[in-house]
Amino acid sequence: MWGRMRRREFMMLLSGVAATPIAVGAQQSERVRRIGVLMPTEANDTESPLRVTAFTQGLQQLGWGDGRVQIDYRWAGGNTEKARQYAVELIALSPDVIFALGNYSVAPLLQATRTVPIVFAVVPDPVGAGFVESLARPGGNATGLILIEYSLSAKWLELLKQISPNVTRVAIMRDSAIVSGIGQFGAIQSVCAP
Repeated sequence: MWGRMRRREFMMLLSGVAATPIAVGAQQSERVRRIGVLMPTEANDTESPLRVTAFTQGLQQLGWGDGRVQIDYRWAGGNTEKARQYAVELIALSPDVIFALGNYSVAPLLQATRTVPIVFAVVPDPVGAGFVESLARPGGNATGLILIEYSLSAKWLELLKQISPNVTRVAIMRDSAIVSGIGQFGAIQSVCAP
């Protein structure tokens, strides 16, 4: 039998034997994962308990229930200095990942670390704010969900044109100092005729 075994079969046999102890060891040593959470609100805010409940229920549905994960919450309560302080605190806890809600939470985290993964939500324009390189390829250590899909903004103009076909000029009011609207404004400009 060994004399007729081909090289490919031999390599498959070796790789199977070599991988077996690693897989068994990984199953036996399940460690508790640590998640940091930086929220821009107060802990006693009316919506905060609802967000915490939804977050923990979501983790449980994904199989990350009690005993598998430790969650460290920090509540900045609208205070920029607290947000910076809590970002540094969360990084010092060596979490596996940090969840951040809104621009207000993401910015201080990215100032504190470029290695710990950051997942964000409710961010209007992560590209314009400088949190990610692009929506398709975020790069760096941050990724997440945007507040509104940019292309939806372009649809607003299309809808306006359908409602009122004679409209030839549209004014858009925005504060150019607020970087979180750059991508959205670009999408609107992309459908405007010169």
